[in-house]
Amino acid sequence: MSATVEEVAERARRGESAALDELIRTLQPRMYGLALRMLWHPEDAKDATQEILLRIVTHLATFRGKSRFLTWAYRVGANHLLTWRKGRIEGQGFTFESFGKDLQEGLEEKSPRPDDMVLFQEIRVGCTLGMLLCLDRIHRITYILGEILEIDSKDGASILGVRRETFRKRLERSRQEIVRCGLVNSNNGCRCHRRVQRALELKRVDRNRLLFAHDLVGASQFPNVLADIRKLEEAQRTVAIYRSHPDYAVPDFVTAVRHLLNLGASGVREY
Repeated sequence: MSATVEEVAERARRGESAALDELIRTLQPRMYGLALRMLWHPEDAKDATQEILLRIVTHLATFRGKSRFLTWAYRVGANHLLTWRKGRIEGQGFTFESFGKDLQEGLEEKSPRPDDMVLFQEIRVGCTLGMLLCLDRIHRITYILGEILEIDSKDGASILGVRRETFRKRLERSRQEIVRCGLVNSNNGCRCHRRVQRALELKRVDRNRLLFAHDLVGASQFPNVLADIRKLEEAQRTVAIYRSHPDYAVPDFVTAVRHLLNLGASGVREY
């Protein structure tokens, strides 16, 4: 039987080297996924995730078991991301209105060719992640936790340090805003598939350095996935789009965090 994350964390707290590496590997996809959805760009997410993991492992002694360990770890991650410097995309200050206007420019009439489907996937994932940036940070992280990651209101409220009622109200407001996506509402008209050439011209997409898309088979199957998504109730469609994203390529942070620990990194606040 495999050990629980609490058991691994306790062994790491007692100084077991292998347990510390196992704990980092267990947490890194969760913290990286949270950071990527909050910050959009993989490099920004990578930097933030490294700091989050360092904060977690250097403060294991402060975990008192009053919540599940993952809830505590997400609290460390959320608090860090809420005060993280603005990333390269977030700094552009998109609103739903300005983002929608940007999507209307330079549209092609034709649909992407079969060999462009990975580029379409790249634009689709980038666009839907970009929509999250139109929410302010507190509503963005609430939506990510409560809707995309399916964390319940009890744990969500604990992570963000608010009452359950406050968490639920923020989640509802964020749902109402994010439902604008044209993939979700066919009457709104998704334009991602008509922006391939424009995105290449503006260098927002680089054929040789894709940030999100890496699976031609999965990309070519998305029209069928979308058809199924549109059969869902409206409230369920948006989150289904986010959950349909391809698995993010998660860096291995063990070596980097180990290096920082060996340098004697300190000075981070407790949670």
